[in-house]
Amino acid sequence: MSVFHPGIQDRVYAVTGASSGYGLAMAKAIVAAGGKVGLIARGKERLKNVVAELGEQQCFAVAADVTNSAEAEEALKAIKTHYCRLDGVVNNAGMARPGFAENYSDAEIQQQLNLNIAAAMYCTRAAIPLLQGGDNPRIVNISSASAEHHDEMQGLSLYAASKAALERLSRDTRRELQEYGIGLTILRPGAAMTEFAAGWDMARLEQAVTAWNKRQGGFMDTGMEPGHVADALVYCLGVPPGVSVDVLEVRPNRLAEKFKF
Repeated sequence: MSVFHPGIQDRVYAVTGASSGYGLAMAKAIVAAGGKVGLIARGKERLKNVVAELGEQQCFAVAADVTNSAEAEEALKAIKTHYCRLDGVVNNAGMARPGFAENYSDAEIQQQLNLNIAAAMYCTRAAIPLLQGGDNPRIVNISSASAEHHDEMQGLSLYAASKAALERLSRDTRRELQEYGIGLTILRPGAAMTEFAAGWDMARLEQAVTAWNKRQGGFMDTGMEPGHVADALVYCLGVPPGVSVDVLEVRPNRLAEKFKF
């Protein structure tokens, strides 16, 4: 659990996908560290519950679909207007659907590419003028260990590819943003127990896990919680001006037998 961090005290950070999973853990960690959070997600009721939990002084919620560029821009503007400042944006919103090349529908392909790549670009583009002039502005793009490691679960190739593309985009954007004094970080988490798999097709999940077990064996890494990744985020946001964490990977490190159907 994050504790007070002078590097982000009273600073304001927008977090997309903030109503559950890693995004919710990140919002809690920022507040615990002394910062304030602009929560962005699609579900109004879930956002309302997060505000009630964390407090209206510490967080402000905007319901928006960040795959819509206009909504993404308006959400970030609303957060800056509310707090009269914006110090960073965490592009956390993302999705995965298990499947293989032969059975992905057009809609499934577009949904993953739009949320995992385009939405991050929309928010980054909108954030640049809002962050300029700050004394330590930050953008953090949340990737995935599957972008780098080939022993992650099978059947998530499209998700992994989209996150790898996000990382490549981030590397060039990082250099572009140096002109404005904006730091950009890739934060690459491994697997933790979240609602990441909510709504997955169980038949496809079984197919993916079966292929994973066949190719990579019967054991996997486990033991990580969303809060561990959130603590890493606080560190990335709080480094001093002129310093930027380039890539930070946080992965589970306890061996466990894989689940079976």
